[in-house]
Amino acid sequence: MPTTLEFERMVRGASLRVTRPRVAVLAAVHDLPHADTDTIIEAVRATFGEVSHQAVYDVLRALTEASLLRRIQPRGSNARYESRVGDNHHHVVCRSCGAIADVDRAVIDVPDLAAADRAGYEIDEAEVFYWGRCPRCVTAAAARGSSRDTSRW
Repeated sequence: MPTTLEFERMVRGASLRVTRPRVAVLAAVHDLPHADTDTIIEAVRATFGEVSHQAVYDVLRALTEASLLRRIQPRGSNARYESRVGDNHHHVVCRSCGAIADVDRAVIDVPDLAAADRAGYEIDEAEVFYWGRCPRCVTAAAARGSSRDTSRW
């Protein structure tokens, strides 16, 4: 994980003013990939002290707009944030517990994007979510003798 000085350099390098909340949020997201806002707020408060929800929301928006963070929102989930940016990777989501993991960009069959090009769109990113069960939930279901655990988080 980067040091505080490295986080400060990242913020400054994105042409943002370095503030304690920005550095604390950036550190929290680096430490807790795919965390939701409430989890990030708790982590920031644990290291930084009292900070308002609005301040964290504002920092998340600023860091996302500056491409220091990436916001994802799997169907049925609150927004999540991650520090892995710029490589257009994908995600796998556990249908049972909601755990999210990174998936390196894969070559997949996609709908015909030529139609988007003909409509004048310039495609610069694809967002793909794979859905299934994480190893922990598969193991737990096997221990219960259940072949499919389709509970939703």
